[in-house]
Formats: sequence, C-alpha cells, structure tokens
Amino acid sequence: MATERIPYREGDDEFEAFVAYDDTKSGKLPAVLISHAWAGQGAFEEEKAQLLADLGYVGIALDNYGVGKRGSTKEENAALMQPLVEDRELLRRRMLAGLELARGLERVDAERIGAMGFCFGGLCTLDLARSGAPLRGVVSFHGILLPSGLAPEAISSKVLVLHGHDDPMVPPDQVAAFMAEMDDAGADWQVHQYGRTMHAFTNPEANDPDFGTVYDPNAERRSLESMRDFFDEVFA
Repeated sequence: MATERIPYREGDDEFEAFVAYDDTKSGKLPAVLISHAWAGQGAFEEEKAQLLADLGYVGIALDNYGVGKRGSTKEENAALMQPLVEDRELLRRRMLAGLELARGLERVDAERIGAMGFCFGGLCTLDLARSGAPLRGVVSFHGILLPSGLAPEAISSKVLVLHGHDDPMVPPDQVAAFMAEMDDAGADWQVHQYGRTMHAFTNPEANDPDFGTVYDPNAERRSLESMRDFFDEVFA
C-alpha cells in the first residue's frame, strides 16, 4: 500500500489530505473522500483511508480545518467545528476544494468518486452531496443531519445514512426532516437505523453515555458492511 500527504488550498487557507491506495493495481481507481469528526483529521480517518485502499479504492482523508488545526478536548473540538456549522457556504467551498484535489490525482478515476464522513464529517459529506457535486454516492456514519440553509440543488449522488436510533444529537424528528429533504431533492436515499445505539458508534474510544457517545461493535460492523455493499453498487 502506498500513502501520501498532499497539500491543497481553498482561498487563503492551506490543507493537507492523507491519501492511500494499492500501488500494485494498474489504471485509474474509484476514490472515496473521508471527512473527519469534530477533533479534526487524525489516525481514525487515516485508518479508514487504508481500509478503502484495501477494498480497491483510493482513500482520501480530507482536512476541513486546516494544517495543524486539531482539537484534544470537547471545548477545543467545538471551537474548531462551530464556525463551519454556522457558515455552511464556507464548509461547502472546503468540501468542493477536496473534491477538486481528488479529481486531479493521477490514480483517481474522476468519474467515479464518492464520499463518507463520521459525526461532523457526516454533515460535511451530506453538504457536498447537497451542493449537486457529481458524486456516485455518499455515506454518513452517525452524522449530523441538519439542512445547510443554502439554496437547494438537485442531488445526483446516491445517499446512505447510518444512524443510531438513540443518538441524542440527532433525534427522530431531525431524521424525519432529513428524509423529507432528500425526497424534495429527488435523491436516491437510504437510512439504516440501529436500535439501542448512540452517537459515535464506530469510534472505539467513545465511552461517555452522559454525553451521548458510545462505541457499539455490532453497529460498527453492520455499518461498515453496508458501506462496502453501497460502494460496490455505486462504483459498478
């Protein structure tokens, strides 16, 4: 497996993507963008990029905060995330910059690009789909489902949302509103809900039931299987 760190820009801001791919494969490969949770790009996202490389894709872990901007506490994480949650136009521009990076990579088939994200990264990924970007498919793992507030675009990407039914950060009414939004946008969408499952269920370090973040190995396994099947379908 080959891995690289590749710089990119959006406006005056500098970012760095972590890219992984199987260098024994010839020709151009489908690619999957990965958007990080609220702490910023790190080992978790790099591991997912390598998992995607093992599946035959180019895994591209994006950096939506900027080079060196990472959080280590809830307060630091929130301070990094909140400006992008409040300025969804800025978030969209950063996601589109990541997409342009992917489209320009030598190993990437620019006609077969998808995206996925975790927690805040789920919001990022869904906002990229909401932009009307030409993606094959997007996957949100325990993502925030709030609408962007921007002018609606027709969603060409297929959409898969993997959600814990007991997630206190994304209650049932938010899920229902999201499904209605996807219908209005003409999207091909799916929502898989896991019972007795809270937020951050794919993160082995999540163990704070009072905060609503709890790792669930069964939900993690099921969600990753659904992701594999989904990308097999959209890249076929």
